[in-house]
Amino acid sequence: MDRRKFLTGTAAASGLMFLKPKTAFGYQANSAVRYALLGCGNRGTSVATSFAKNTSARIVAIADIFPDQLEKGKAYFDDLNKSLGYAGPEHQFRGYKAYEELAASKDVDAVQISTPPYFHVEHLEAMVKGGKHAYCEKPVGVDIPQTMRALEIAKLADGKVSVDVGFQIRSAPPFVEIVRRIHNGDLGKIASVAAHYNAPPAVEHDYPSASADEQRLRNWLWYRNLSGDILLEQNIHVIDICNWALQGHPVKAQATGGRSVIQHAGDTWDNYQVILTYPEEVHVSFSSTQFCPGKWFDVSERIFGAKGIAELPYSGPLRIIGDNSWTWTDSSAGGKEVDQQPTGSFAANGAFSDNLAQADSEKDKGFIESITSGKFHNQIAAGVESARSCMLGRMAGYTKREVTWDELLANHEEYKLDINMTQFT
Repeated sequence: MDRRKFLTGTAAASGLMFLKPKTAFGYQANSAVRYALLGCGNRGTSVATSFAKNTSARIVAIADIFPDQLEKGKAYFDDLNKSLGYAGPEHQFRGYKAYEELAASKDVDAVQISTPPYFHVEHLEAMVKGGKHAYCEKPVGVDIPQTMRALEIAKLADGKVSVDVGFQIRSAPPFVEIVRRIHNGDLGKIASVAAHYNAPPAVEHDYPSASADEQRLRNWLWYRNLSGDILLEQNIHVIDICNWALQGHPVKAQATGGRSVIQHAGDTWDNYQVILTYPEEVHVSFSSTQFCPGKWFDVSERIFGAKGIAELPYSGPLRIIGDNSWTWTDSSAGGKEVDQQPTGSFAANGAFSDNLAQADSEKDKGFIESITSGKFHNQIAAGVESARSCMLGRMAGYTKREVTWDELLANHEEYKLDINMTQFT
């Protein structure tokens, strides 16, 4: 995920000296990356807040399609910036084309893309072509044509700007260490993985005076074309960890599922059961639900190998049981083992605690450091791989048959928006 290219000052044939990016942009002088948020919803606001508190980035601009969201975001970031000792966002961009204004702004260095998944690739392309560094929430595309477009954007970005994809769990210290041990062979030959993602339903946002199109956009999690369905939009974190630990992507999938409990509008499923087959006949059994009562979460991966079992829960003991037994220790607690029980409760905006407590802050620091140092990231291809892995399970579920990786890539069916966005200009 962290393939980097180092940019160094060199003398061109013309005799001109190219400056290192941090010198050219003046980061050394003010130690601040001028950061913008595109999409002022709960998750977008939470992530931007983490950037503001944990890095040198300063929130200088915000953008949203809806006036009320923009107004709420402005009030929030005015207060946040004030608490951090500097002025609130100077620039506000509203409407469907706000992303183009951000991409063209000379007062912005980096943009966080926290819009509905259908728009991720379109918005990412605008930022890269505008010379902006981009932090793009997952997934990188909702269908195969969008992922193909994303890979072309990756070529444009390479070595020119830094692009991170929002798989913050890959930066969480407990997960980084246990995956390192798995890659080091502590489990021996891996045979299978059992994983699950159980979560509460999406929160309903009811706006009685809003049009049908606006209701759909405000409740985008409920619609396949806008979110990609729960397997791609939410469960992708677990599939990404499986890809990370197994160092590859599945070659085929079988799946079932449906819309069994939830009654709200939309067409997304509320449960999936997926069997993913990876190279060397490693099988991942994955299940998910999105109708758990209250705010109850239960997310985990259990990896079975010849020498041991690795347990990777969001909450609870993160450990290896077997020949190379090991349990994550909390250095802040004097190296004592973390023997906590799963709480089953996390913030709806994704501000997790327990084993993910440092995930956002470490991810944020890595992204900003890549910009200020000029050691740019390009995580688009890895983001596409995880998105396609979820699309493989989704396609198997929808078609009710086994689907191979090659079949998936040959499927050029595009998800249609079916909304006239000019009404939100």
